[in-house]
Amino acid sequence: MTALLTIIVLVFILVAIWQMVKIFDLAQAKNENDNPGVATDKDNSINGYLMMGFLAFIYVITIVSFVKWGDLPLVSNSASEHGPTIDNLMIISMIIIFFVQTVTQFLLHYFAFKYKGEKGKKALFFADNNKLEAIWTIIPVIVLAGLIIYGLNTWINIMGVDESDDPLVVELYAQQFNWKARYGGADNTLGKANVRLIDIDRANILGLDESDPDAQDDIITTELHLPVGRPVLFKMRSQDVLHSAYMPHFRAQMNCVPGMITQFGFTPTITTAEMRETPQMQEKVTNINNIRVEKSKALVAKGEEALERYEFDYLLLCNKICGKSHYNMQMKIVVETQEEYDAWIAEQKEFKNSLVN
Repeated sequence: MTALLTIIVLVFILVAIWQMVKIFDLAQAKNENDNPGVATDKDNSINGYLMMGFLAFIYVITIVSFVKWGDLPLVSNSASEHGPTIDNLMIISMIIIFFVQTVTQFLLHYFAFKYKGEKGKKALFFADNNKLEAIWTIIPVIVLAGLIIYGLNTWINIMGVDESDDPLVVELYAQQFNWKARYGGADNTLGKANVRLIDIDRANILGLDESDPDAQDDIITTELHLPVGRPVLFKMRSQDVLHSAYMPHFRAQMNCVPGMITQFGFTPTITTAEMRETPQMQEKVTNINNIRVEKSKALVAKGEEALERYEFDYLLLCNKICGKSHYNMQMKIVVETQEEYDAWIAEQKEFKNSLVN
């Protein structure tokens, strides 16, 4: 596929160079009697048919791409309560964009063919047409207004975390180039924190206020565990530069901005174990491992270690280019039952017991 794309790009480059050479030749021509800059009916006819040919090429490539790589319905495997709503918004937007693109490209190329220049033919045009202008203004306004209202309503529903649902409060702390998670402990309340209070010598790596009672039972981890079916409210901080907490399977993303706290909430609906058992995920994992097996053969032949087998896990990624190791800034997310979560959290060390005296 890469070779094919390279060939196509090279062809387009050669065509562009050829056109530039023709333009240069026309500009240098001195014989005005030959009218070298005036296109003939034959030239216009050829260009008209080429426009229709290119239109067919666009449609064929689009259909092939959908059939071979489309993976319809384009988005799937959402693992949060609001995930299907986001997916529906994306699908609706894609359908509208695809329809508009198909119609406008057809009109653009067809009109270039139908109304190509011909000797003695005079173009018919409207200096202005209020009716047409009203139509092509009102229709986009209605469509865009519908999308914006739908999207805004979706956003409000996602961001409006109901405190009465007793959401699990978790802080996501970003720094170049790793993540930390902080849980509120038994009282589900995060203690005060400030980057100026960071004390590496005392292992206060997130700058928690040691005098704050709410901070004493906070729990800091390098792995994010979430109970399935329970709302989670994330509070996000950054120690250094702008980061972006991105959890693709949960359709969640929010910037982590130095000097301020941002937040985002969702309810996980599918455990890690359940997601691993879905046919689509099993097929994906099998394909990845087959690729790793093939690559491992070459590595073993060189005397290097074979690649480890891939196993699916939810991930928290950074979606802002934050430095040279941005690509590897990620944290494992485990979605599990409430019982499994309670057992895991009970094994973690509280902040007051993690300090070094």
